[in-house]
Amino acid sequence: MHVRGVAAALLLVGVIAGFESRGQAPAAQNPQNAPQQNTPAQTAPEMSSHDAPATFSTKVNLVMVPVVVRDAKGKAIGTLQKQDFQLFDKGKPQVISKFSVEKAGEAVIPAEVATDEAALDKSVAPGASSSSGAAPIAQRFVLYLFDDVHTSTGDLMQARDAADRHLTETLDPATRAAIFTTSGQGNVDFTDDRAKLHEALLKLMSRPSIGPRGSYCPDLSYYMADLIQNKNDPTALQAAAQEVLATCDPPPPGPPTAASEQTAESASRATASHILELGERDTRLAFTVIENAIRRLAAAPGDRGLIFVSSGFFLTDDLRHEETDIMDRAIRANVRISSLNARGLYVLIPGGDASTPTPVAIPNVLNLKAQYDRESALVEEGIMAELADATGGRYFHNNNDLKAGFGQVAATPEFVYVLGFSPQNLKLDGAYHALKVTLKMSRGLDLQARRGYYAPKHLADPEEDAKREIEEALFSRDELQDIPLELHMQFFKSSDVAAKITVLARVNVKNLRFRKADGRNNDNLTILSGVFDRNGNYITAMQKTVQMRLLDATLEKVLNSGITVRTNFEVAPGSYVIRLVVRDSEGQTMAARNGVVEIP
Repeated sequence: MHVRGVAAALLLVGVIAGFESRGQAPAAQNPQNAPQQNTPAQTAPEMSSHDAPATFSTKVNLVMVPVVVRDAKGKAIGTLQKQDFQLFDKGKPQVISKFSVEKAGEAVIPAEVATDEAALDKSVAPGASSSSGAAPIAQRFVLYLFDDVHTSTGDLMQARDAADRHLTETLDPATRAAIFTTSGQGNVDFTDDRAKLHEALLKLMSRPSIGPRGSYCPDLSYYMADLIQNKNDPTALQAAAQEVLATCDPPPPGPPTAASEQTAESASRATASHILELGERDTRLAFTVIENAIRRLAAAPGDRGLIFVSSGFFLTDDLRHEETDIMDRAIRANVRISSLNARGLYVLIPGGDASTPTPVAIPNVLNLKAQYDRESALVEEGIMAELADATGGRYFHNNNDLKAGFGQVAATPEFVYVLGFSPQNLKLDGAYHALKVTLKMSRGLDLQARRGYYAPKHLADPEEDAKREIEEALFSRDELQDIPLELHMQFFKSSDVAAKITVLARVNVKNLRFRKADGRNNDNLTILSGVFDRNGNYITAMQKTVQMRLLDATLEKVLNSGITVRTNFEVAPGSYVIRLVVRDSEGQTMAARNGVVEIP
């Protein structure tokens, strides 16, 4: 319907607003009703519109478990049903209360194109635009996060070159890419400008904060420091103390005394404490950056992927809760995390490579440290695999073809199953819950799923949950059609630097579930209009709540004409994407539309 065709619906709102201004409902004008004393419910306005926080039903203790099932050739399959899966929490079977299948490349809502108000005045055909055609809407957002804190220079350069070739060959008009680093240096927000992305990649360099191995004596890894300081491992402590006695602070000739051994152990613990402090700081930094990357992706209206490029890093037990928080945040925001191990085909050289100082040839110490280095390399990979498994992503490792690796981790799984369950009698103790997902009939299929979660230590804030849910609807491209909804847009360019976009949401209320009370038909509509630039960057939004307390006669009119709400945005000339979301409070149904505005 052309924007001028909504005049009747707007007129209806205006008539009702007129009743509001007089403080009475239409039925109150009947002379037969005049002598009666009306109750507050009967004299309340039938319809009002105002800004208000959205209220949505919240999901208490709902644990979301993304699952990808692949056949023997590595191809994701999407023909399974809820009854094909079994889910266990700490070994106990759970009831799968929520089940959905996300399919890559599903058609999104066709974008409406705005009309030029000046063109309408010149009798241009309805719906025509003065622009030569709308640019493709960004549908996919991929954030490449390079861990320049934990990755060596050589590994980082190989990954950088592979990523550069990958982006040059694969970046398409509907995809936007961003480059982030754990150090925060040289970040580039979402863009389709290959030159900017290339320049950002060229500036990548390793920025370790702990310092190279050999900077401290004894020479301890983060993993070994954790064994000494947190796990009180006597073997690791003895190996470090022997290194102190042989290299750092050799005692007088002769067998070491009890005092010198005690001093060596104290020095080892002090060094371990310092390394542990630096390592935990860097891990928290990485987690903060990953969390910020997820938050940035959550504001991108489309398919969202995070590619974490790193050599991995060690995670102490104290930081496992933060890892689970990151997984939960990514799952809620529909962010898929994939990981690429920049080490490629990793081979551990006994005693370290040429860049690793060898303090002294103490066979038992060297053998122990080589063992710890192997164990550390394995657990450092763990965080990358866990993030990918938990969010439906892929983990590429033990392969030197990093360009092919970027192609794999950047590809959207064709199908992702999302299982949801509510743990019964869940204790708010922060305890770890191991998860296991199986298929009742394996059929030779490979299954990738979230490995576990930590119980919360306190109940979630319902207001925060409600706010998050309305934001998730706005920052999305998902098609929502529970409520018939029409989006109409106009723009008017007042000068070379200023313009106005008018967004009209016409809601068909025939399918709404009105609640009858005090002779009124009650429901609330929450209407969000958001503006994004061509790269998917959020600019602004307006939320309105329409409260309906309609008499039967008015409801009949509204059912035929619908309700139209107008929202205006002041912008500069340019390309914009409009996202419109509508939700009603009684039926808790939703609708969403996309629009494109090209202001020359």
